[in-house]
Amino acid sequence: MRKLLVLVVLVSIAEAAVAQSFYAIRKNRSLIAVVGAGTATYFGELSNPGDYFDAKPGLSAGMQYYLTPQLSIRSDLTFFTMEGTDAKADDAGRTSRNLSFKSNNLEFNVAGAFNLFPNGDRYYRRPYYNVYGFAGLGFLYFNPTAEYQGKKYALQPLNTEGADYSRFTLVIPYGIGVRFKAGPNFNVALEGGFRKVFTDYLDDVSTVYLDNSSFTNPIAQALADRRPEIGKPINAAGKQRGNPGSDDGYMLLSVKLEYYLPFDLHDNGNGRMYSRKRSASYRYNKRGGLRR
Repeated sequence: MRKLLVLVVLVSIAEAAVAQSFYAIRKNRSLIAVVGAGTATYFGELSNPGDYFDAKPGLSAGMQYYLTPQLSIRSDLTFFTMEGTDAKADDAGRTSRNLSFKSNNLEFNVAGAFNLFPNGDRYYRRPYYNVYGFAGLGFLYFNPTAEYQGKKYALQPLNTEGADYSRFTLVIPYGIGVRFKAGPNFNVALEGGFRKVFTDYLDDVSTVYLDNSSFTNPIAQALADRRPEIGKPINAAGKQRGNPGSDDGYMLLSVKLEYYLPFDLHDNGNGRMYSRKRSASYRYNKRGGLRR
């Protein structure tokens, strides 16, 4: 994130240096490229209150297009990491359960965003700061893994609770942000967004323990109940392992750099970026020749 902030400062200096020539060109731009860096915080059976301050890194890239001076449509592709562990819990029942997971995730979403203040009639006349909210629909790929005896194993194929869940799920992203104008072509945005997730298996924990002797795969048997690793007896079949009453979720906090691309999707269809036809600087004389 520090590198992104340095980039923002350098871009702002460059933008100030070319601002005068920019305003002479007076082209309009309506398509915005967005890159961002931030953190991800997971909420579920293996999360702990202190995880707010132990968030994991994430990177994003996307596009945005304004339909009206206040309403835009946007899409984002975000890669981020989530993890949780019972070892850091402040509850004895949690620590004795001894489960943990880590997951690399990829989310794609499309959302609508609404600005508190409208943009100007030209993109460079937008406000110096703005507040916005967004909501939409997305898809998440997640892959919970656990480390056992020095090796990492994907948990979904092991069916530790006998549930054959998918590693793809729908998500509903929603949140708020604040945007600052960093130059004619650039914005810097600070954004926080929650995700409603339609699965309780981001962490591979949801319902009850199976009969541990029913596993034919020794790795699945070991990772389904990890109490023996800390000297505890195996749980009986049917004992609560997770909380199926609520789905998991996560939160993304990010710093985004927005760049107005040199294209205008509102042009007149011939590729020109001018809203009015420029008058010719020459005329024909009576003999058919050109005169200035």
